[in-house]
Amino acid sequence: MTKFSPLAVATVALLASQSEHAHAFMGVKPSMVKNSSALRMSTANSLPETHKDVLWTPSVKSGARDEIMGPIADYCADLTSVVRRKTRTVECGPINFGSEHPIVRQTMATTNTGDVEASIDQIMRCADKGFDLVRITVQGKREADAAMRIREGLFQKGYDIALCADMHFQPKVAMLVAEAVEKIRINPGNFADGRKDFEEKVYETEDDYIQEREYLFNAMVPLVEKCKQLNRAMRIGTNHGSLSSRVLSFYGDTPRGMVESAIEFADICRSQDYHNFVFSMKASNPLVMVQSYRLLAAEQYRMGWDYPLHLGVTEAGEGEDGRMKSAIGIGTLLADGVGDTIRVSLTEDPEFEYEPCNRLAEMASSRLAINPPSGERQANTKNYVDTRDVTTFERRKGQVLEKSEDESVDASGFLNADGSVISVVSPDMLTKENIPYLYAGLGCKVAVGMPFKDIATSDSIFLSSVPPTSDSDARTALRRLSEVSVGLMADAAALEKDPLPNAIALMDLEDALIAKKNSDDDTVPLPLGAIRLAVNVNGSEDDETLKQLKSLDPAMIILTIDTAVSTLHASRRVFEIIKSEDIQTSVIHRYITSSDDTNMLALEIGTRVGSLLTDGCGDGVMLQEADGNSHFALDFLRRSSFSLLQGCRMRSTKTEFVSCPSCGRTLFDLQETTAKITTSTGHLPGVTVAVMGCIVNGPGEMADADFGYVGTVPGKIDLYYGKEVVRKNVPELEAVDELVDLIKEYGMWKEKETEEEEGEKEAVLA
Repeated sequence: MTKFSPLAVATVALLASQSEHAHAFMGVKPSMVKNSSALRMSTANSLPETHKDVLWTPSVKSGARDEIMGPIADYCADLTSVVRRKTRTVECGPINFGSEHPIVRQTMATTNTGDVEASIDQIMRCADKGFDLVRITVQGKREADAAMRIREGLFQKGYDIALCADMHFQPKVAMLVAEAVEKIRINPGNFADGRKDFEEKVYETEDDYIQEREYLFNAMVPLVEKCKQLNRAMRIGTNHGSLSSRVLSFYGDTPRGMVESAIEFADICRSQDYHNFVFSMKASNPLVMVQSYRLLAAEQYRMGWDYPLHLGVTEAGEGEDGRMKSAIGIGTLLADGVGDTIRVSLTEDPEFEYEPCNRLAEMASSRLAINPPSGERQANTKNYVDTRDVTTFERRKGQVLEKSEDESVDASGFLNADGSVISVVSPDMLTKENIPYLYAGLGCKVAVGMPFKDIATSDSIFLSSVPPTSDSDARTALRRLSEVSVGLMADAAALEKDPLPNAIALMDLEDALIAKKNSDDDTVPLPLGAIRLAVNVNGSEDDETLKQLKSLDPAMIILTIDTAVSTLHASRRVFEIIKSEDIQTSVIHRYITSSDDTNMLALEIGTRVGSLLTDGCGDGVMLQEADGNSHFALDFLRRSSFSLLQGCRMRSTKTEFVSCPSCGRTLFDLQETTAKITTSTGHLPGVTVAVMGCIVNGPGEMADADFGYVGTVPGKIDLYYGKEVVRKNVPELEAVDELVDLIKEYGMWKEKETEEEEGEKEAVLA
């Protein structure tokens, strides 16, 4: 347990003796903590001068925090409706962060900060787009001086947009640049820990761990005093990929390590009576990112803290995939009212980050319970008890189907254990001339006109209309799909009119229960030719009705939430009942979209479906356009579905790229290089490649990657296998080829198949 100095103990005693005044000073209700000794604050006349005088947050490892403050509990203001988490206001020049203010949209400049004119021009373009804040890279004194000229140049041109300096490794430079910008971002993983590396350090006891706080305190306090004096804002920005070796040794590469690293630096700020700061918990893995933010929010609640949160998925990538991954992480948190400022990190020019950033903020605002339509849907959702554990992640895995000797097709391929994709097929896709395009849209390989499943082929299809028996072309195409284990699902009523061999009959839950009750053998009678039952659940059913799902033992549950209730909360309620009743059936999220824009669709499904998959709730997705719209090709909806599953760390069907968004530190053309690497290595499912413009987040963010491509000096690249540099100072012109060779060396390469080679193999199978 942490030991307090006599001065610290005396300070606690003073605060305890004046508890009413002390609580008001801290913005903490006395009921929020079990013991006033847990409150870490210093009076204005007795600010700690050494690390021994700081009232450090009680240890979580020893159990002291639980003993003093009680167990960790909720992470958001309300688990049954969307209410913004209440925070203090943090001032940042012309803008404010906090729950009483609009969500702040921000980005990061990609120019060399030393190029003052180019930086000013890019920042003005970002301001014109609508951004509230732009972050710039500050590596040393030269960039700190440039930041001052950038700030002055923007003022002269009539732009007062807030600037944030991105600091790593340089406490003294941070002091200089605080004179120029409205906000400083520091990374606890490398601000005071020297050069970031993976050198193993062993801390056998908590006393060993806390000994290094003296160095952290001495490095941090001057900057805190400077920011307090100038009323500058600060972001304590923990990054999953750049935790210090000290934190990695003691807490591991975990969300808990991220949170404790940030709390330690916040303790230093609070010890100096400085509160004008926000937190961030960024990671390239959306699941880690979501869990880390929730854990920090929950810790703030039990400690009585109310600091705003900056949300972001770091190194998200580009295009729809980058937007999807960002939406999964950011959108999931905003859906619970958690988050006060956001940045969508894309490997694109910063201006292109505004639309997804702004759209996510708009979606979050529209879902708040104070807005009548959203509030009514949340109020209409039936009550339930939310039992999710904020401190851990566990995915519920529904059962996949087994092959039956009584069936002429293999139903084991209708679902996938890692996540299923069901594509919606309309009648026009089944005309004779369109059938080859149908196979392609479903991701099938084709040989002599016959479809075959590939790694990213839709597992099943849903027929919006069943073709009549007389349509031999459509029926033949469907038969061929079912013969290669593609499930054929349609509404039971449609199958009654036009029976389809080996079909899956979809029935509403209430209808299925009535049919079961009226049957002679207590089973659900299926239409002629149907072999399995699927049940549609809309989330408005009562608890007893939902519990009866178990008695039906369907092949799958299709979750199509009623538009009159909240999709998020109604879905959570369904999964709570499924868990309590030990129902093992796979659940497929059916999402119906009215969007006509590919980027917006990625944000929609990332937020609305991804927010459930990141809780481990769901076994697949079925995307469908509303009202018979056809804005998107079948192929695009299928690929988007697989991207969603991969972004939620479920099913990998292509190479995963962890690609930084570029900044002033970047040592090569990131967009061009990422495109080259994608072209060369994008056909390797299960392989993760990190593309990093510099060393700051390079090795760290490759914690999730198999291979890394990292800029070191201009024109030179280091290649990594995991966290280890295996090829140093590779000439940039040769680096992509060297990366391919490295992947081959470690046995994770496969050659791209030409169309001719694929055709020959499939002809043999046919």
